[in-house]
Amino acid sequence: METPSAIWLFFQDQILGMKWLNSLIGKGLTAAGLEPASILGGSLQFFLYDTIKIFVLLSVLIFGISYIQSYFPPERTRQILGRFHGIGANTVAALLGTVTPFCSCSSIPIFMGFTSAGLPVGVTFSFLISSPMVDLGSLVLLMSIFGAKVAVVYVLLGLVIAIVGGTLLEKLKMERYVEDFIKNAPHMQTEADSLTRRDRIAYAKAQLLGTIKKVAPYIFIGVGIGAVIHNAIPQAWVETVLGSHNPFAVILATVVGIPMYADIFGTIPVAESLLFKGAGLGTILSFMMAVTTLSLPSLIMLKKAVKPRLLAAFIGICTVGIIIVGYLFNFFQYFLI
Repeated sequence: METPSAIWLFFQDQILGMKWLNSLIGKGLTAAGLEPASILGGSLQFFLYDTIKIFVLLSVLIFGISYIQSYFPPERTRQILGRFHGIGANTVAALLGTVTPFCSCSSIPIFMGFTSAGLPVGVTFSFLISSPMVDLGSLVLLMSIFGAKVAVVYVLLGLVIAIVGGTLLEKLKMERYVEDFIKNAPHMQTEADSLTRRDRIAYAKAQLLGTIKKVAPYIFIGVGIGAVIHNAIPQAWVETVLGSHNPFAVILATVVGIPMYADIFGTIPVAESLLFKGAGLGTILSFMMAVTTLSLPSLIMLKKAVKPRLLAAFIGICTVGIIIVGYLFNFFQYFLI
């Protein structure tokens, strides 16, 4: 009889990781005359395998999460958050952020709506931080590549950044740095939804198609970059710049990641290849967090809603939190993978 650990290993490798797919693609390339051990064959195998795997997992996740989201329209979410106060409200906001859209730019309009509805600025920022950084999709995809321990710790530390960041902004009395047009925006009360199951399925399908169209370019770009790193970039280069022997690797990865724009699904293939080449685990995850949470387009959008001092505080708190998480992951890497 199989032990629970063997069953879990099978689930992680063959269901989430789809290792059977990688093997199948390798055999197909060999039959076509391309050797997977070569640079071209290996890059093509990586690209096909990761692209198919990510789109399959992403489709299942988006549909399921969107169906759940249909029970939590913005007004209902605002009502839920309004029942809590202090750090409890920040915690609930961070947890609600895990079942919302997958990129920071998608989360900002919801953040604006919550702020205009009168929710404390710290609570709304806890939501804004957690939404792109630690959604359920990132948990499953990270689990498929790095294992359950890394995925769970990543999500927990991401939630800590969101909760602590929002709490600090609340303690700093940053409400006065929200633009007046956001605070004074009219807020319409809505009745509880009465959607049928068919309506919810239709909503989930629409969200699935819309999200796939939006993230597909970043997935292709991310997997393409990952394939090049995985098969063409010398391991010594990656280890020198992003390995554990460089004490500034985490800071470098965070700073480099901030100006970029991608969602979690576009950065994971790059992270997978960097880890394979010897980059530190914390360095990689800091890069992912910076790209998804502090992307330049999202900061430009956020600047329209908040004044420079609040924007600077948000960037500073998130950056410091991401760097701390990166060093923690590097320190405990031996125990996690």
